[in-house]
Amino acid sequence: MPTIFRYGPYRFFFYSGDRVEPMHVHIEAEDNIAKIWLDPIRLENSGGFNRSEMGRILNIIREHQIELMEAWNGYFGS
Repeated sequence: MPTIFRYGPYRFFFYSGDRVEPMHVHIEAEDNIAKIWLDPIRLENSGGFNRSEMGRILNIIREHQIELMEAWNGYFGS
């Protein structure tokens, strides 16, 4: 499970078997794990995060979208 980066309590990562799905990122904090598609950015699964936290997470993803996509392409290839 390659970790792309950490931001506050959140860990942004993907699973090594995620290649077969569209580009996305998983976000983990405590017992919650959300999944967000990256292009375009949209929620796949909130994984127990409340609406306020999901808003924060989506803002972080918007700010780091290029970095997240580059990490995906670097690991899985374009």
